[in-house]
Amino acid sequence: MAMTRRQFIKGTAAGLVATAAAAKLVGAEDAKAPAIRVSACDWSFGAGGPAGLEAAKRCTLDGLEQSPGGAADKLQAADPAWRAKVKDAVKQTGVLVSSMALGILNEFPLASDPRAPGWLEQTIEATHDFGARVILLAFFGNGDLVSGTELKAKEADAVVQRLKDAAPKAKEAGVVLGLESYLSAKQNLDILDRVGSDSVRVYYDVKNLANKGYDTVAEIRQLKDRICQFHFKDDNNYLGEGKVKWEPQVEAIQAIGYKGWIVLETGVPKDRDGDFKRNAAYVRKLFGV
Repeated sequence: MAMTRRQFIKGTAAGLVATAAAAKLVGAEDAKAPAIRVSACDWSFGAGGPAGLEAAKRCTLDGLEQSPGGAADKLQAADPAWRAKVKDAVKQTGVLVSSMALGILNEFPLASDPRAPGWLEQTIEATHDFGARVILLAFFGNGDLVSGTELKAKEADAVVQRLKDAAPKAKEAGVVLGLESYLSAKQNLDILDRVGSDSVRVYYDVKNLANKGYDTVAEIRQLKDRICQFHFKDDNNYLGEGKVKWEPQVEAIQAIGYKGWIVLETGVPKDRDGDFKRNAAYVRKLFGV
């Protein structure tokens, strides 16, 4: 149907107002928010969706990293009714959707599963709807891009192409695709340079990469603003009581000017609510929040 210029301007303005209202509602990119906020991933937290947000509030978390659903052609996150329930829970609790996480790519790799491009599109739409900014793309298990320390060239080529295809959609939605993998900083940078989009960055898990023998402090400083988000964990230990020395990690994170979410992927040594409260308080103390 043809549209007059006045109708176009009116419609565009209404759309911008609606988008701004949604962002204000969810608040993930609120300019007045603290530089560092603490979230948890729903799989380690043990609850997702609306119920997860309610539980996260009891644990003093600022947000929750949500999974978009199991490996179906249409993800749960593509269901407007489910998203509406999550957004209602955000309003009720004040706990935000910090990010989304496509953990299903560990079992059904981005490089090879024919459904993966569709999952990316659906999750980009949901992430935008929630007012969040980052989608974690997982590359472990079947989706691992390295064998030992060597890059799997064929799989990496396929991933690069699919990221190139998805990046314009992510950019339009104001969403960043974050690669969480066992790649070194150099390998990550090589892939990011091949994709050639600021909408594709690195989701950095300090413990995972320390376990691979990388100097994570040096890597964080090397990757700089190519990092979009962080996972913090230390096996089943409380943060500060395991193997990772967090002070140098935090110094590096602050040195690169990172502002955003620290997402707990921590274990539960004793009690879920008490343990997440304890780890969240530790992170806030580290960053002086």
